[in-house]
Amino acid sequence: MPDELETTIAEVVSSSAGGPIKILVVDDEVDLEALVLQKFRRRIRRNELAFDFAHNGKEAMARLDEDDDIAMVISDINMPVMDGLALLKQLNETKPNIRSVIVSAYGDMNNIRTAMNRGAFDFVTKPIDFTDLEITIDKTLKHLALVREALSNRDQLVALSHELDVARDMQASVLPRSFPATDRYKTHGLMIPAKEVGGDFYDFFTLGEDKLGVAIGDVSGKGIPAALFMMACRTLLRSRALEGGAPDQCLGYVNDVLSEDNENCMFVTLFYGVLDTASGVFNYCNGGHNPPRVVHGDGEVAALPTTRDVALGVLPGHGFNHDSLQLQAEDTLFLYTDGVTEAEGPGSEEFGEERLDDLLGRIDQADCAEVTSRVLDHVREFAGENPQSDDITCVALRYHGH
Repeated sequence: MPDELETTIAEVVSSSAGGPIKILVVDDEVDLEALVLQKFRRRIRRNELAFDFAHNGKEAMARLDEDDDIAMVISDINMPVMDGLALLKQLNETKPNIRSVIVSAYGDMNNIRTAMNRGAFDFVTKPIDFTDLEITIDKTLKHLALVREALSNRDQLVALSHELDVARDMQASVLPRSFPATDRYKTHGLMIPAKEVGGDFYDFFTLGEDKLGVAIGDVSGKGIPAALFMMACRTLLRSRALEGGAPDQCLGYVNDVLSEDNENCMFVTLFYGVLDTASGVFNYCNGGHNPPRVVHGDGEVAALPTTRDVALGVLPGHGFNHDSLQLQAEDTLFLYTDGVTEAEGPGSEEFGEERLDDLLGRIDQADCAEVTSRVLDHVREFAGENPQSDDITCVALRYHGH
């Protein structure tokens, strides 16, 4: 037997939890049982193959109903009670995963053709050449191994798709579903993942009567690992912020926790700021993130000065800095991830900060939801047919004044 078929048999046996591949031989010639067992005795002893026998199609169907592990049927055509062609018809209707080989006289081509049309995988002729039969069995089992592998891959893909659906729902559940708003400020945010789940996130949370926290982050990598790291980062930041920590203290705490046992060397760029809604003072810390923009009421756009801090999860014990900005009535803060500015259009040209600033200057009077949606629309229009390569996240916070 060729080496590749030996390998295939081993794979099929392995896929059957270490048990032999079961073959049902259906023939009314009683002498055939002894001949088959003698021919395949070595492979039976190696627990590679196991044979069962029936003398007509009706007995065969009863055996198959009793034993779901039978993988292959070798059947004669001319038998009493139920012949091989009738058996094939029932197999095709009720047990389509079983592979069948038909045995017929050399000149009986009409029956052989009918058998193949009814789903027989192959045929051998009588008198049986056992060397040819073994080759046919091995070829059939090789086909069976490939079918089982394909079915296993399909099941794994279905399970993975389900897991991705669950992960997507979980990620959507941790992002804000409603956006804080009072007569002093309005907010809005959106996140469009490049894959089923993403590594970007944003958050809003009220801190007492007159303070609003806003955060945006971008985790290295994509997919489920980035999404899990993202949820850990968001949870850590929110819990520390609600304790009343200043932005630099919050980022320092998150950084130290994320840096512990970070064997995958993942990191997150994170911007976190707190707006005093009574005074308009915005205190913030920027951990290696894209500089947010402030859009003034007259349409002027400026980048917030950086606090010269690194991404989180990289350098344990790093001392983070903070800065502050005085917002005026109708100023808008726009936070974003690099999926906006690094979106590629024709010729691999990036959307860039200049286009973003120009766009923000022209939509400064739009409400927060319109600001985020129009930025997203312009990025998509710029990218054209190019596939989205990174998560896109936008956050808008408009201060209306005291």
